[in-house]
Amino acid sequence: MSFTPWSKESASAVLDTTRLEPGPVLISLQALQEEFGYVHAEAVALVAEACNVSRADVHGVLTYYHDLRRTPPPENIVSICGAEACQSVGARELIAGAKKSLPREVEIKEVFCFGNCALGPAASVNGRLIGRARVADLFAHLKGSGKE
Repeated sequence: MSFTPWSKESASAVLDTTRLEPGPVLISLQALQEEFGYVHAEAVALVAEACNVSRADVHGVLTYYHDLRRTPPPENIVSICGAEACQSVGARELIAGAKKSLPREVEIKEVFCFGNCALGPAASVNGRLIGRARVADLFAHLKGSGKE
C-alpha cells in the first residue's frame, strides 16, 4: 500500500473534506492516516484548528484509539486475533510462534476480533484476512504480497 508523503498542504486538503462531519476529530484523524499512513505530529494542531477544538482534545483522541498510528507504518503488518474464540483454538500459540519466527521488520499486532470466529485463529497479513492461520500461512502470505 502506498501513501502520500506528509505535507501540511496535503493535510489541509484532507481536513477540508472532514471538518464539518459529525465527530470531526476522529474522522479527520482517520482520513489523515488513510492518506499518509499515519498521523504526523504536526497534524494535531491542524486538526484542532479545523475542528475548533483544543490540541489536548485531538491528542486525547489520537492516543485513545489504538488503530491510529503516530509513526509511519512498516512495510508488513501481521495482525492476530487474541479474542476468546480464537484463543480457544490456538491464537496464543500463533502469536508466540509469529513473534519467534517472523522477521524483525514485520510488525506483529494482537487485535480483538475480525468477525471470523468460526475460522479461528484468525489473522491478517497486510490487510488480507486468513482463517485457521498457522505461522506457515503468515510466511506464505508475506511472500505472496511481494513484501517479505
